[in-house]
Parts: sequence; C-alpha cells; structure tokens
Amino acid sequence: MSRKMKSTNLHIIFTIILLILSNRLDAQTVPLNTPVLEEYMRRQQLLGRLNEHASFAIRPLHPAYAFDRENGLDLDSTFTDLAHSEVHQVFGKNKKDHLIVMPVSIRTQYNSDYAFGLNNGAMIPNRGFQSLVSAGIFLKEGKLTVQLQPEILYAQNKEYLGFPIEHQATILYYYEYMNRIDMPERFGTGPYTRILAGQSSIRFNPGGFSIGVSTENLWWGPSRRNSLILSNNAQGFLHFTANTLKPIESPIGHFEGQLIGGLLNASGFLPPHPGYHIQGNHVLIPKRENGQRFLSGFIMSYKPKWVPGLFLGYAATNNVYLEDMDRFGDYVPFFNGQKGLNNVRNPVRDKRQQFSSGFFRWISPEGHFEFYGEYGTNGNSRRFSDFIITPERNRGFTFGFSNLMPLKKDRQFLQISAEMTQTGQTIRESIRNLDTWYIHNHVRHGYTHNGQVLGVGYGPAANVNWVELAWVKDFSRIAFHFERIVYNNDFYYFRYEESKDWRNKYVDLVPSLVADWRFGNLLAHVNFQYVNTLNYKWFLENQPDQYFVPGLDRKNFVATVGISYIFK
Repeated sequence: MSRKMKSTNLHIIFTIILLILSNRLDAQTVPLNTPVLEEYMRRQQLLGRLNEHASFAIRPLHPAYAFDRENGLDLDSTFTDLAHSEVHQVFGKNKKDHLIVMPVSIRTQYNSDYAFGLNNGAMIPNRGFQSLVSAGIFLKEGKLTVQLQPEILYAQNKEYLGFPIEHQATILYYYEYMNRIDMPERFGTGPYTRILAGQSSIRFNPGGFSIGVSTENLWWGPSRRNSLILSNNAQGFLHFTANTLKPIESPIGHFEGQLIGGLLNASGFLPPHPGYHIQGNHVLIPKRENGQRFLSGFIMSYKPKWVPGLFLGYAATNNVYLEDMDRFGDYVPFFNGQKGLNNVRNPVRDKRQQFSSGFFRWISPEGHFEFYGEYGTNGNSRRFSDFIITPERNRGFTFGFSNLMPLKKDRQFLQISAEMTQTGQTIRESIRNLDTWYIHNHVRHGYTHNGQVLGVGYGPAANVNWVELAWVKDFSRIAFHFERIVYNNDFYYFRYEESKDWRNKYVDLVPSLVADWRFGNLLAHVNFQYVNTLNYKWFLENQPDQYFVPGLDRKNFVATVGISYIFK
C-alpha cells in the first residue's frame, strides 16, 4: 500500500468516526492552555477540596466526571448558574443535556530579541508579538458530546540572530542533530497566521469511559513543568482516543488510562543555514518529502487501595512514518518492543521511534504536599537484564514537589515548589551514537509535530532546574520563579569532548514574576521573564592571549499575558 493511500485511509477513518458521532448532537475538558484553572485545581486537591483519587497524570482533565460537578469549568459553583443563564442552555427530558458556551481565551506573548518559551500550545518560536485566541461551544446530549473550540494564531515572526555560522566545524556537528529532527528556528520569513481546530473533540461517553476523536493538547505524566512523553509544547494533533473520564474504582484501587492513535505533521520549514556547505558537501541532508507520521500511545495510572495518596503509572509511545507501517505493532504501542541488543541491527525496531516511562505521584491532603517523579527511556527495546546493569543508558527523568503552608489569614498559603528534569545523557557511548532524546536516525522528523517537540519543550537533551516561591489564595497567585536551562547537553559533549572546554555551554538563567488573579468571571495570568543567556547557541570566540573571555551572552525580555472569560 502506498504512503498516499495509507494517509488517505487514515483520514477517511477519522472522518467517518466524526460523522457517526455527530449524527446526534459530560466529557467537557479544561484545555491545557486555559489560564489559571489547572493550577487552581491542583492546589485544591492538595487542600483536600477535590477528589483525591484523580492522578493529574492524564490531561486534559474531565472535571465534571472526575470531581462530580455539573459544569466542569465551575468547580466552586460561583461562575455560572445553568438554570438561569442567558447564554448557556439546559434541555432534554430530565434537564440533563446542555449547551455551554466555552470560555473566550486570549494569550499574547512578546519576545524582545529572540525566541523563548515552552508549553504554549500552537504558539511558535517567535520574536515580537504573537497572540492565540480561542472560543467555542460544548454540547451534551445523552452520552454524546461535542466540544468545538477552534484557535486563531497570529505571530509577527520577526527576524532574529539564530545559530551563528562563523565556526564551520560547529555547524557541521550541529547538523548531525538537525538532520534527525524537524525543529526550525523560525517558521518562514514573514508574519505567521493559522486557523486551527484547537481544543475540539467529539466523544461517546458510556459510564466513566470515553471514545472519540480529538485535536486537543495532551499531557502525560505527573509533572508541572516538563513532561518526558507528551506535553502541550506543540500544537494539538488529530487523534483517536479511548480514555477514562474519572478514576475507575476496583477492589484493589483506582485506575485511569488512555489509548491514542494520531497523525503528526512536518513543519515544512528548514533549519538555519540550509544552503551552507563545507568542501563542496552540503550540511543539510533533505528529509522525506512527506513527513507525516503515526503516533500511537498508551498510559495507565493506578492508585493502590492500601497506600493513601500514592499513584503509580506507565506510559509508552511509538512514532513511525506512515509509509513504513506494515504490521500490527506499528499501530498500537503494546507489541512493538522488539527486545534485543542495541548494537545488533533490527530493521523492524530501528524504523520506530519509541519512548516509555514509569512515574509516581504521592499527595498528602493533610500536609498539603505532593512529591512526584518520572523515569523514561529513549526506546522500548532494552532487555531487562541490560536495564538492571546500566539503568542510566538513554534515560531521562523528572522529580518535583510542591508544598502549601498555611498563613495566618484565612485561605492564604505560601507555596514552595521545585522541579528538576534531565534528558541529557551521561554515558559517552550514548552521546557518540546520537542516542539523544527526541531525535532519530530513521524517523528523521523526530518526535515533533509541526516543528515543535512533543515532550520537554526546551528540546533534545535539555537539563532544567526550576523553583517557585508563591503566595496563593483561591484562584489568585503571586509568585517568583527561577529557572536554569542547559540546552542540548549531548551536543555540547559531542562537539567539545576533545577540547573539554566548559566555557561553551549554552545556558539560560531566567527569573520570572508570575501573577494569577480572578476578577469576577474573568481569569487573568501574567508572566514577566528576564532571560539571561550565556554562550548563546554555544558560541565563544577564543583569544590566543586570554582564556577567560565572554561568550556570545545575550538578554531577552519575555512578557506573557493570558485572559479567559467564563460566561455566566
């Protein structure tokens, strides 16, 4: 079967599902990009005010089911009154069906000098202003739901200084990575405008389960800042989903899960300096003309009955070109491990880009505390004996905590949080073999959708440390954040191993001031960041008579403002 026929057939299957489910017009979600609400819900759980069986490891959440609310966007019943609303409509024999107008949300970001940011959905790497506007409706009739929430994106996409071209050897090393991932610095040469399906879905919801088609952003894992497997760093992709709507109770505890199969697209843009050549050899090796891929994935979270507050989980994904799909294991993430030695060629295994992770989260509503972690592997093919001997090979991990400490005034807390993520490798062989997270020798568009990484937003081999000190009350938060980001640590050692020159590390030091606030039915979020970059893009100009010389150090100011209005 040709790749064109495979792509067409998959689109036809998704379209048929959409048509079947839409013949009849509460799986309403809180989209990942909605300002304020997700942070508020997570705090409320730590305070014991929301269902303690929800893991927060499979998002977007379905709060009407998970937390037993009539309107998932109104957890404390202070935003809307469905019975008397002039906007929302309740209908049906038992007044159980309804039409809800989704919040109108606007997010705007400004970068003064160069691109910076992560976990901002459809937004792109951009200098200047960019804005994302979303609005829509949610319709529930019986067990069928339709959520239509398209997004409109506009970005100035101004030109900025990217990867320096002065050092020939460095750009040659750099393209060892760029030829294995679709991650352009800039999306074209002019303003960038898109109209997207956004956070939309059509679902059939029997009991606590849901089956449907969606373009929503997904987040897998317990972390707040960086997810190893799936995050909202890129635009949401079209996918089939079968998932739980709420924790499912059993004699041994509570379970949550999701199974997906979706389509990933290429960006259509090239890396920096694509026409550059050295001694007649072009640094760019063109990728496949059709970069469309199929991503299958599975995640499960289990809350044991005998250990209060503990969640355990596992997630796995499989990324493969459509034209390479020829067996059942290419469509589902269960039968694609192909266990064996890494240095032995396996044509079936090697055409797939695979990730898996195990995670935990422990919460104490009495102590208003949570501790979580995720350990992942770049590939599902390692034998258990190999893992036991060298668990650090091709690994990535995240650990974090958050603690709410009561203040004297009612409902006010001091929140202290921290998170550490590492996807940079520590084994020399892994670095030399380019076993770097999110890039791949065969799937050379990498683990991306429309040019942005699906996992940790700072890209391949990023190491990140983040801390937060905040005052919080209900929906409101005033916080100071500090973040240290080491970009592509594998590339640093790959390029500078021989010189062992520590001065070339590409590091951002980022203090931030953050505020969330509620004004009636309006939720507002602001984030001001000062990005202090050391050795931008690993660039440093040596001087023969002086060792300690400054690299290409740069400054960038980033302002993000988001508002969301929830209709009464």
